[in-house]
Amino acid sequence: MTSMFERALVEDFARLHPMLQKRFGIGLDSGEACVGRGTMVRIRRGPWWTVPFLQVGRLRNILIPDVGTDVPFRIENYPYLDPFGRETVTFVREYDIRGRRRRFDATMIGVGDRIIDYLGTHQHLAVDLDLGVDDDGALILTSDAQRFYEGPVAFRFPMLFSGRARLRERFDDRDGLFHIDLEVRNSRFGFLFGYQGSFACEWVPATDAPERLKPKRHEART
Repeated sequence: MTSMFERALVEDFARLHPMLQKRFGIGLDSGEACVGRGTMVRIRRGPWWTVPFLQVGRLRNILIPDVGTDVPFRIENYPYLDPFGRETVTFVREYDIRGRRRRFDATMIGVGDRIIDYLGTHQHLAVDLDLGVDDDGALILTSDAQRFYEGPVAFRFPMLFSGRARLRERFDDRDGLFHIDLEVRNSRFGFLFGYQGSFACEWVPATDAPERLKPKRHEART
């Protein structure tokens, strides 16, 4: 069976750099997880008034308010079957910013040819992702519509109070590292948050994710 990323990209998956094909080919059928360790060259945020917005996101591991340079980080991508029988891949990042541990929680599922990214410890926010490949074989990931779920409450999250993310991930044959560049912007208020970094990956046998990486609550709605 093909990975959720291959199903979403269709023939464009073959245009990815071979190392990105390996990284985004993980799934239950691959029997592997990808664990990356590296350094964020820079983590930055927008003006002072973005801090309360980022602090709210920090409560559920959706955003981090801190800034820094040369920040050690770890990313863990493990496949598992969620309680609703859906193949899921963790995208959990942990940062060590001046001795403070920060964590960003995300879990992705494939729905047909789409990928939905659940953000946070309780999967409160479901985000549609658009995937593409540029001329250098890098993966371009852009967030689109966002929906909020909590108990009986469900609504399309207004983008005026949120941001759209654009992430570019590439592999550099010269240094043998994956490189990432992310920016989150609000259509009215501009830049909110971003980072640039690089990391090395190792692949480990896996058919499930450690409990510490799974959400505290799984959301059935997409």
